[in-house]
Amino acid sequence: MPPLVWLTIADFLEPEIDLPDPDRTVNAMGVCGIVHDLSPAGLTAAYGRGLFPFAHLGPLKWMSPEARCVLFFDELHIQKRLRRQLRQGRHTVTFDRDFEGVITACAGRREGRWRLTWITPRIMRAYAELFDAGHAHSFEVWNQDGALVGGGYGVAANGCFFTESQFSREPNTSKLGFTVLNWHLAHWGFLLNDGKWPTPTILDMGFRDISRAEFGQRLAQGAGVPTRVGRWEVETDLKTVAAWQPGGAAAEGRKAEAE
Repeated sequence: MPPLVWLTIADFLEPEIDLPDPDRTVNAMGVCGIVHDLSPAGLTAAYGRGLFPFAHLGPLKWMSPEARCVLFFDELHIQKRLRRQLRQGRHTVTFDRDFEGVITACAGRREGRWRLTWITPRIMRAYAELFDAGHAHSFEVWNQDGALVGGGYGVAANGCFFTESQFSREPNTSKLGFTVLNWHLAHWGFLLNDGKWPTPTILDMGFRDISRAEFGQRLAQGAGVPTRVGRWEVETDLKTVAAWQPGGAAAEGRKAEAE
């Protein structure tokens, strides 16, 4: 807490407008600066350096965790139950159709949790502008009645996708839409999907921790990778995604290196 307090006081006395060094953090969570610029240009530059804004309390902060929980697409695990749900055809998945509805749902109350969210009106406006600029994207899951029952959103930068938040209103719907998204990211040539911190949901899907240093190297490699600026559209059906078998020698080699 003391380093964070000093960072806040120092920024109040002399605000640091430039993006901070992602390797110079002040605590174990990865705080490295106070956010002043949430414009589309400011956010895309931050993500390109591995930074993202976050705060439950106090001023909005730039974060750069020591470890990043990421998915290499050939390591994706699709559970049997999820494959069956994809094949059943009871849901429809779209991209970028209802960004406002998705981010509002992500900010909403979660059953069994305190009503505390970092997705404030200020954050929602900033990411809506980033969506209009073609760098933020949503995935939506609709049931047979046409209701939005799952989804999530994130940011594309430097050949990587940075997942921000997801929600489900029916069992497994966020995982269903997320799997469709990861199929597309893999086939579009993205390097990885960044989930930031580990959660049971993403760990079950094959996400794993890599160091901040390795994450920075991946971002540098992806600087020249096209990130498909503009609206995204789903380019396959759910049965094709259900039949997807990620993996191979590259995945096994990477797992061996990590161990």
